[in-house]
Order: sequence, then C-alpha cells, then structure tokens
Amino acid sequence: RKKVVFDEISAAEVEKMVARLCALYCPEYAMQLRAAALLHDLTKELTPKEQESLCHAYGIPVDEGQRLSPKTYHAKTAAAHIAREFPAFADPIIIEAVRWHTTGHAGMTLTEKLLYLADYIDESRTFPTCVLLRRYFFGAEPELMTMEERERHLRATLLLSYEHTLKDLLAEG
Repeated sequence: RKKVVFDEISAAEVEKMVARLCALYCPEYAMQLRAAALLHDLTKELTPKEQESLCHAYGIPVDEGQRLSPKTYHAKTAAAHIAREFPAFADPIIIEAVRWHTTGHAGMTLTEKLLYLADYIDESRTFPTCVLLRRYFFGAEPELMTMEERERHLRATLLLSYEHTLKDLLAEG
C-alpha cells in the first residue's frame, strides 16, 4: 500500500464550507458531505505517474485526454481509494461527490454540486476568480431566498464557475 498524503488544512476549510452550504440546501446530507470534504483530495499530492498507477490498480481507464489533464486524476483516484481503503465511507453520496468535485458533469446531483462549489469557494482560496465567486454566491444572501430561488442561484453560480474555469484553462493553453 502506498501512503497517501493530503492537505489537511485545505480539507478542513472545504468541510466548513460544505457544512455551510448543506445548511442552506440539504442538512440531511451534512454528515456525508463533510466526510466527502475531508477525503476529497486524498490522492491529490501524488505525482501524475503515481496517479496513473492508481488508475490502473483501480481499473480506471486512462486515455490521452486524461494524461493532458493531470490535475483531474485525483478526483477519480480519491473516489476509488475511499471505496477500497475506507469501506466505512463507501457511501455512494460520498464517492460520487468526491469523483466529480473537480470537473463536474452533466446531470450533477445536489450533493455533487455542493462539494464542487465548496471546494471552489472555501475561505482558504484567495485567487481572484474564487474570491469573486464566493462574493457572488453569498452576496446574494441565499439564506433569505426560497428554496426555488436558492436552486436557481446555485445553478447560476456553478455556470459562472465553469465559465471562469474554462477562461483560466484557455489562458494557460
């Protein structure tokens, strides 16, 4: 077994943020999402080569597109690692939230959306697009909205996050 290391401080910040988001959207899933937040970057500190080895060990397909996007490996490998090495946390809500916390996907569940957003806007993030998105989300005072308005606001916030991410990726080439 390879020892995996991760940034515990960052994970704790994501946990705080996901708890805050759960209070607004789904308090009944707070425990699962807090666990997902603490585990989401479990394999992030591994090198791309080590990530690829984990992919092979866990039967995760690796193609050229994946090799060109090494920052996304850890979402797949962490989800698989949790399922295998931490069976007490192998809850589908936890696994799927971890799996999609970096890239998102069409048809995301509410719990997947919340971990994705919590990871993007946690208080330890200081890069401009993150600060802007955090202000955008909380500046609208979602706690004063109806649930329908909150869901629309969450969708708009996620779309804005994807737009910023794509712009940043294009700028990086």
